[in-house]
Amino acid sequence: MTGATHVERVVDADLVGTGGEDERAVEAALRPRSLDEFIGQHRVREQLGLVLEAARRRGRVADHVLLSGPPGLGKTTLAMIVAAEMQAPLRITSGPAIQHAGDLAAILSSLTEGEVLFLDEIHRMSRPAEEMLYMAMEDFRVDVVVGKGPGATAIPLEIPPFTLVGATTRAGLLPGPLRDRFGFTAHMDFYDPSDLEKVLTRSARLLGVPLTTDGATEVAGRSRGTPRIANRLLRRVRDFAQVRSDGIVTREVARAALLVYEVDERGLDRLDRAVLKALVGHFGGGPVGASTLAVAVGEERETVEEVAEPFLVRIGLLARTPRGRVATPAAWAHLGLRPPPGTGHAPPDLFSSDVAGPGRSGG
Repeated sequence: MTGATHVERVVDADLVGTGGEDERAVEAALRPRSLDEFIGQHRVREQLGLVLEAARRRGRVADHVLLSGPPGLGKTTLAMIVAAEMQAPLRITSGPAIQHAGDLAAILSSLTEGEVLFLDEIHRMSRPAEEMLYMAMEDFRVDVVVGKGPGATAIPLEIPPFTLVGATTRAGLLPGPLRDRFGFTAHMDFYDPSDLEKVLTRSARLLGVPLTTDGATEVAGRSRGTPRIANRLLRRVRDFAQVRSDGIVTREVARAALLVYEVDERGLDRLDRAVLKALVGHFGGGPVGASTLAVAVGEERETVEEVAEPFLVRIGLLARTPRGRVATPAAWAHLGLRPPPGTGHAPPDLFSSDVAGPGRSGG
């Protein structure tokens, strides 16, 4: 893989320890290139390894693969690994980019035998393209319609065998006929802190960042179970260590850095805490509607629902009820407060500088 080799060379020669690299180049360089290098997702990795090894032994293209799960867990990386393990070219596109069946036909007709087509956010593909994909996945054939109206003619077009790797953050939006055409489906879960520490240790080695064991533990605990976030925080902590310390990322340096970047010990950022403070401070802990809560924090409803809420619900600080969003007792405790008895009104000193706790300092 020429491109991968080039990226690796750039990291080794120019990027290590400089702090001035292009972020996308660094993210690409940190991606594992084989299943053996891939950390975490042990069940998915074992199952996918069997699928690929069996295909190699048969001398056939691998079955189509569907990867689902929250953003940042490695779906794109696994698609790249599928291509690398099968020693096949990789074509990358996304559901929103395919708005017409002709868009998909153009991509499929240009594939070479054994090529891996990675279709990100596959649930956002248009319905006509989706129906064309059914036949392509099953029969390696598409019907291209030429002309319009009564004179339109469907011309069958054979396409070489290929492997489709689809990725989605919302598997429930995929129609059943599409899901059923994937030979292997896998759901990717959030990472344990121990696996995130391994991810951080590997990334620190590639970036040339001196990272102590307790420093890795500190960053991993604030990474929301997501390798992409862990690597991003590592780069920001590295910047802090180089500018305001001796360059070594220890627990104390990581804590000080993440205080500056407003990431607290549970991984909550500015938006997360703003949602909790508004819910508790303005609405007495709820229930309150998502639109009203979004106005209170100065964000769009979609931002609150898709960025902040899933994590807050997952760690038990917010609950969704039929009447609206509700702060749990753990949310009050995280803000250093006690739920008020009876009335549901927040204490008057909620936003006072005298109120201590993780929500105040962000660290």
